[in-house]
Amino acid sequence: MNTKHRIIFLILSLLILFFAALGLYLGSVRIPLREFFSSEALFGKDSIYGYIIWKTRFPRVVTAILAGAALSAAGLILQTCFSNPLAGPSILGISSGAELSASLLLLTGSAATFGLKLGGTLALVLASFVGSACVIAVLLFFARTVRNGNVLLIIGLMIGYFVSSIVSLLSYNSAAEGLRAFLLWGMGSFDAVSPSRLAIFSVLEIVSLFMALLLMKPLNALLLGPRYAENLGLNIKRARALILAVVGLLVAVTTAFCGPISFIGLSVPHLARRVLGSSNHNLLLPTTMLCGSLLALICCIITVIPAQNLPLNAVTPLFGVPIVVYVLLKSRHYAEN
Repeated sequence: MNTKHRIIFLILSLLILFFAALGLYLGSVRIPLREFFSSEALFGKDSIYGYIIWKTRFPRVVTAILAGAALSAAGLILQTCFSNPLAGPSILGISSGAELSASLLLLTGSAATFGLKLGGTLALVLASFVGSACVIAVLLFFARTVRNGNVLLIIGLMIGYFVSSIVSLLSYNSAAEGLRAFLLWGMGSFDAVSPSRLAIFSVLEIVSLFMALLLMKPLNALLLGPRYAENLGLNIKRARALILAVVGLLVAVTTAFCGPISFIGLSVPHLARRVLGSSNHNLLLPTTMLCGSLLALICCIITVIPAQNLPLNAVTPLFGVPIVVYVLLKSRHYAEN
């Protein structure tokens, strides 16, 4: 890591701290600046402002940081694994697989059971993991025979459409309570992680991100192509199986708690490449996580400024679409292929 990379890491970290503090300060309830920095608000448990900051806004900020990092890491890993700049959890249907499994619980079970109780949350995470892992397994199966990245991308899109049709059928025949819970969950939100769920969400996300960091070496080998990777001693099948598990866990945990969030996993890896100027995953993967946390925090702040909180998926495309279009137009490699 040279001086330039250290400066980039420092700047991203400081920006995350700044927007995290801004996320604690801003919200639908206005807190006077003097009151925000008072000891009662920062350390008091009984004050109304302290309750708003630590019981409502702090879990939302932590959720945005971890979820943004997880989705961004998943997007980068998928783009490297499939050698496709448009690969991402939502584009390839992976989020749709997690959404289908979650819908089976939310639409056919009790919304109160799966939305409020810890056991229901764990069941939702497990179901989302199975759904996302199944979609990735199908994609990896086609990746063995389909060499064209665009064809593989279309297959992923078709899987997403197929899954969406099943979800629509389930929604049509579901009870009103389950349908309302599913629709709210599907809009995406960082507010769904309550203080009681924050610990388990944080542990699952941190473990998933740590596992993703362990993939830096095989990801660098995959950049050279399968043949070169095998010559370097990489077991391609084992590496792809590990990628399947890690990406499935990253997407499943985030989707189960926050709903299917669009464009962060697709756009942030491109942004990180432009910021870093390197494809070395030893540097690129941590940078992608930091950029993902930063973008998620910005989107989180935008959604909570109005009196009525905006759906998260109404904000993320405002940043994601311009990033992807700009990077694809500026990149000679993507333009030529």
